[in-house]
Amino acid sequence: MKPGVAAGLALLADCTTFEDEDVVIDLRVLAMAATPPEQVVAIDPMMPINPSALLAQLVPTEVCSLIADPAFDRRVRFRYRVCMIGEGKRCDDDLITVLGSGVVEDPETASQPTRMCASVAPNGNLLAILSETIMDDPLASLAGAEYIVELAVGGEGDDPAADTFASKTLRVAPKFPVGREANLNPTLDSVDALLEKDGAAIPLAFGRCVEQAQPLVIPANARLRLTPIEAASAREPYIVPTLDGRSMMFTESLTYQWLSTAGGFSAGSTGGTRDPFGNFPELFTEYRAPNASDLAGPTDVQVWIIQRDERNGATWYEVCLRVVP
Repeated sequence: MKPGVAAGLALLADCTTFEDEDVVIDLRVLAMAATPPEQVVAIDPMMPINPSALLAQLVPTEVCSLIADPAFDRRVRFRYRVCMIGEGKRCDDDLITVLGSGVVEDPETASQPTRMCASVAPNGNLLAILSETIMDDPLASLAGAEYIVELAVGGEGDDPAADTFASKTLRVAPKFPVGREANLNPTLDSVDALLEKDGAAIPLAFGRCVEQAQPLVIPANARLRLTPIEAASAREPYIVPTLDGRSMMFTESLTYQWLSTAGGFSAGSTGGTRDPFGNFPELFTEYRAPNASDLAGPTDVQVWIIQRDERNGATWYEVCLRVVP
């Protein structure tokens, strides 16, 4: 069992309720991100697709995944497929293309961060998926044709029948209205930590615990406010078409998912849409360190922050906290 997991397991063992979904204790796909998350092409959405004109404007899309496997020291096997969106955002039986597969080192202890990625090439396979999607729902072509990249992961040597699945939605949309631009993944400048109300917030170093010799040290039972500091360009303005042939301008809302290997959060998800007065909700959460009785000694806790917009954009960050009894 890896360092930092024992505290999380001990806390859960004493509970008579369901496990805290914000505490990661086993193999889990935490997030998937695509670069670019959306592609905008200059085609007439009301006319039949010209395959060569469409493919000429598309670029390869790299899809990467953030996974955690804190309970085991092992390598992890993965497989990516691209397909139409099926029930439960899983691949249908038709038009499935395997993008790639492989094995990565242990995500928590590998000397370098693992890269679990695959590339969607702009080729005939993708064109068939987009064409079939538009044929099934012609009106969808105004907002864009969506498809998914499906990921299956499991421990090396484990039965594939027990694999964990996740998927990422991608979109190809016409440049309509004329000012429409493709979405970009959101970004953070830092994550600030505040241990005491009258203290000073400090930015946390990004990275896995295995990469940090001196992470921020906090006492057991502590309450640590974590606040994402967004880049100036994080919230993009964007235009969407309306059914009356006009368009509307919006500014992206961003959400933050908070996960850790031990402890917990006052809110596992922060951010979101504006309130009725036009104000964005608070972004911070309060990390609640494990109790001293649940720690055998200084324990490194991995914390993940997953930043998402409402247009399929996503970015993730990792920080480390050292909790001492």
